[in-house]
Amino acid sequence: MEKISVIGMGSWGTTLAILLAEKGYPIVGWEWIKERAEMMEQSRENTIFLKGCPLPKNIEVTNDLEYAEAEAEIIVLAVPSHVVRHIVGQFKDKIRKKNIVNVAKGIENETMLRMSEVIQDEVGIPFERIATLSGPTHSEEVSKKLPATIVAASASGSYAKSIQHIFMTDYFRVYTSTDIIGVELGGSLKNVIAIGAGISDGMGMGDNTKAALITRGLREITRLGVACGANPHTFSGISGIGDLIVTCDSLHSRNRYVGSQLAKGYTLKEILSSMEMIAEGVNTTRSAYQLSHKMNVDMPITDHIHQVLFEGLSPREGVITLMTRSPKSEDEF
Repeated sequence: MEKISVIGMGSWGTTLAILLAEKGYPIVGWEWIKERAEMMEQSRENTIFLKGCPLPKNIEVTNDLEYAEAEAEIIVLAVPSHVVRHIVGQFKDKIRKKNIVNVAKGIENETMLRMSEVIQDEVGIPFERIATLSGPTHSEEVSKKLPATIVAASASGSYAKSIQHIFMTDYFRVYTSTDIIGVELGGSLKNVIAIGAGISDGMGMGDNTKAALITRGLREITRLGVACGANPHTFSGISGIGDLIVTCDSLHSRNRYVGSQLAKGYTLKEILSSMEMIAEGVNTTRSAYQLSHKMNVDMPITDHIHQVLFEGLSPREGVITLMTRSPKSEDEF
């Protein structure tokens, strides 16, 4: 079986490493902090991010990036989106002939590129050998083998199917798509809306508010996605509305947590400094705001979340200004 390297042994990277190892694949996992890599290798458990889930014997954990990718045929990139370019740039000459599976959800701030575009831009690898896995898959549940679905998206339908075969289990159902634009944008932009959902929860708003936020947020995501070349139907699927619902409503959601804490009066700096894991929606809000203005796409929820995060707008003022905008027809796309 192909040797697989999982670059980034956080909660999701570790979960996927265990899933693949239990299917028999030899896995080398790379952890960027040396002490944590040594701890995982010795204790056979990721006690920081995935306590209670032992590592199978066919997982090796290392802090040596060159060693981690050396013999792997498939590279799973499970690092935060804002460091994807830096990580692949360190060994780009060696991975040009390998196959890449990205699981990071985000849009690069400086370039407004999606993650597959960042990888292609930095490494020069053909898009046909890049896939993205995205969907409503909190590691806290997948690691317990609770049923979940996800989408393997690639410009190459045959490569998407090969990734589907590698990752699919009796509790982890993988669908395929060739709309990598839509799948990546759905997985990234839902984190922005989830911050808004957290603000709603933190302010004590009700179910009606949450339903409005999710549905109008989906309309924003779809508008921008179509402007960028995505298939609009993608956003009504697993990697669109599916991921949006779980991220806006789940207690596991880091982005929802950020919003709820903002609504309670904490500053963004205070919230992020207290978190061990990354809330991708914070950086993605900057990118989504810039991209929507570049593409001339109306995204009022995103605009207001950007103002709350970075421009000093209070959550309560944001709700009032959103609700009192000029009247619209829902027939308008």
